[in-house]
Amino acid sequence: MNIAYAMGQGGAAAEGGGGFLATPLMPIILMLVIMWFLLIRPQQKKQKEHREMISNLKKGDMVITSGGLYGRVTGLTETTLTVEIADKVRVKISRAMVAGLAQPAAKPAAEPDKK
Repeated sequence: MNIAYAMGQGGAAAEGGGGFLATPLMPIILMLVIMWFLLIRPQQKKQKEHREMISNLKKGDMVITSGGLYGRVTGLTETTLTVEIADKVRVKISRAMVAGLAQPAAKPAAEPDKK
């Protein structure tokens, strides 16, 4: 028997046991799946909520711009908002620059009488 022939038989028998799970690509695929659920999916959800909030703006809403200005929406177009930031002071901003809706300041709760 030839030595090369004997070595070829043993090598072929050893290859059959691994399967798909033993491939070196599995850790990479697993990392991509984890990144999808921890990073990409939550960011897409947040962007969708922001787009919905911007499309649902109406006159009278209190908004916060990405520059930190608080104001009340007084006018709307497809791409811009007119925001009143003080009495008789109005600025036009892009809809995309609205960071969120401003919550009105909560009044402090009345303290109970201590007797």
